[in-house]
Amino acid sequence: MRRILYRETHSTRAAVATVAGLLVMVLAAYGMLEAGVHAIGQPAWLIEPQVAAERIVALPAGISPALLGVIGAVLAMAGLFFLLNALLPGRRARHVLDGRYGGQAVEQVPGLEEPPAVRGNGPLVVVDDEVIASALARSARLAANVTPEQVMVVVSRHQVIVNVRPTSGVPVDETSVLAAVQEELGEMALIPAPDARINVSTSGVIGA
Repeated sequence: MRRILYRETHSTRAAVATVAGLLVMVLAAYGMLEAGVHAIGQPAWLIEPQVAAERIVALPAGISPALLGVIGAVLAMAGLFFLLNALLPGRRARHVLDGRYGGQAVEQVPGLEEPPAVRGNGPLVVVDDEVIASALARSARLAANVTPEQVMVVVSRHQVIVNVRPTSGVPVDETSVLAAVQEELGEMALIPAPDARINVSTSGVIGA
């Protein structure tokens, strides 16, 4: 159960690891090839290993500063890409709905915080943040008495931001909207439980 939840809430690193492995294999194979043809006295395919090493040591001599800067920037970006993929958790835009499945406690799932209270013994459900945002937007617009186009909800791992554009001349009770959103979040019992914040625009829209 823990493995399934982790796989559903975190992105896989298989593709990045495969690319990194292929790059290392290609470079190693090329190095062995050049060393082999050099050992039997044949001309190098691209460049002699000794000549390549001398040119690397002699940098930046023999190469324009602009080209050297471009090569350095590309290598730095590639290195940063692989480094971030290795260090960052790689969480998907998903939350887990509270519950227990087959006696598996929530706190035993890696990367998931235990909620304040367990609401029953149902299965754990993984939900996309877009679905959560849609449900919260419906509760917010009903509480604010506005159209769906006037509410935008952004759901992140630890925070929910509800942006409301009121109808001109009709004030929006921010407290009521916040209470409706918090009630909806309480019923969902998301893991981890995000905090809700309401932003009411100062400029309204003209009602139909």
